[in-house]
Amino acid sequence: MSFSARAAVIGAGPNGLAAAVTLARAGIPVTVFEAAETIGGGCRTVELVQDGVLHDVCSAIHPLALGTEFFRLFEIDRRVEFVVPDASYANPLDGAAGDRAAIAFRDLDRTAAELGQDGEAYARLYRPLMRRLEGVVDFALGGSMLRWPADLSAALTTALRVAEQGTALWGLRFRAEAAPALISGVAAHSIGTMPNLATAAVGTVLGALGHSTGWPVPVGGSQAITAALAADLIAHGGAIETSRTIATLDELADYDVKLFDTSTRGMLSIAGSVLPAQYRRALARFRFGNAATKVDFVLDGPIPWRDARVAASPTVHLGGTRAEGAASERTVARGRHPEKPYVLLAQPTSFDLGRNPPGVHAVWSYTHVPRGSSVDVSDGVIAQIERFAPGFRDRIVAHAVTTAADLSRYNRNYVGGDFSSGAVTLPQLLSRPVMRTDPWRTPAPGIYFCSSATSPGPGVHGLSGWYAARSILRHEYGLAAPALGK
Repeated sequence: MSFSARAAVIGAGPNGLAAAVTLARAGIPVTVFEAAETIGGGCRTVELVQDGVLHDVCSAIHPLALGTEFFRLFEIDRRVEFVVPDASYANPLDGAAGDRAAIAFRDLDRTAAELGQDGEAYARLYRPLMRRLEGVVDFALGGSMLRWPADLSAALTTALRVAEQGTALWGLRFRAEAAPALISGVAAHSIGTMPNLATAAVGTVLGALGHSTGWPVPVGGSQAITAALAADLIAHGGAIETSRTIATLDELADYDVKLFDTSTRGMLSIAGSVLPAQYRRALARFRFGNAATKVDFVLDGPIPWRDARVAASPTVHLGGTRAEGAASERTVARGRHPEKPYVLLAQPTSFDLGRNPPGVHAVWSYTHVPRGSSVDVSDGVIAQIERFAPGFRDRIVAHAVTTAADLSRYNRNYVGGDFSSGAVTLPQLLSRPVMRTDPWRTPAPGIYFCSSATSPGPGVHGLSGWYAARSILRHEYGLAAPALGK
């Protein structure tokens, strides 16, 4: 079935492409417009530091790729090769906490066994989530947070753990440093103070996925995911135009439906003239969060971790103890740069052997900084890695810094370097970007929103785009969502 009413998607990130794929499979003529020369947004892989060496531009490891509904239905594991290590992530420790790292294995029992005296308490935190994982993921990522959960028991189980780990109660079940550090290292992905309900929600879901589907590495880099989406879009009649900046709605006069994979500011800039005043004010109130600065490295050998087991994990959280990580995030929230920053590091080389030449180790890292920062924080990042991997500095062949201000220039959705396209706070999880059961549909006829500024929020999951496309099909075409598999 084909339709004459055409759809335009502004932005070729994972959400924009997921929306376009869904529309194209339903027979809707759809074109994606991308301002950059290549597609992918934050899900791109390029020669960032040195010719011939590939680094991921933003996202590198993908906890949401195998455990969320859109990518499961799209059969992403058939289209992209993933390496799913036994260890999802690690959190090195030192000093009074000991020199052994805390490691989150996909096997929860193995993780608990290595955590010592807090092992069983840690397992009790996650076991109920594992038993109802599908309901947990649906509660957290199943669309608007205003809807009734499909699995009420899973929702309550999740909420209780978020309430514990997001408040002053977060340390009651633990006696040592390793287990709480492991949990906080994941929660810190959301760039927020801790303890905090929003950061705890992020940590709870990502941690549960780490002990189930794992945190996979896409072979060839993150670009493989967007390439798979683009290939399916083209195969079903869709089109992509790169190096095409859309500044006004007049440029899309030939399209009946316009879907925005942009920030709220981008939406206001392009479509503000047709949006009702109340909705414009709501978008203008949407707050952006603090930011990230990336420091990417090329090494002449693997990272010399003090605890050699850390090499078996593609993702490493370098924040030290829970107290240290929380202090670092509070410093960022106060508008300052921490002396001992939280560093999120990815070491994909050992898991994707063909990505780069033999003997070359590409290391990806970022740290949290105040929004809009132009400070080169590479010395602090190197020192924090060296703290847990003595000799790291001597292995550096080259490195490149991408400040928060640089990230903002690279991608207009990353306002001030906020790659979440809006602060991850409890109010902004409930109303992202407005408090509606269908937050992807704007009050203006034919105007829809699908970026990380909409529910369910940031992450490479394609869900915001998929939900928006389903809303379009229902309201504009009277159609159900199409099948996404082969």
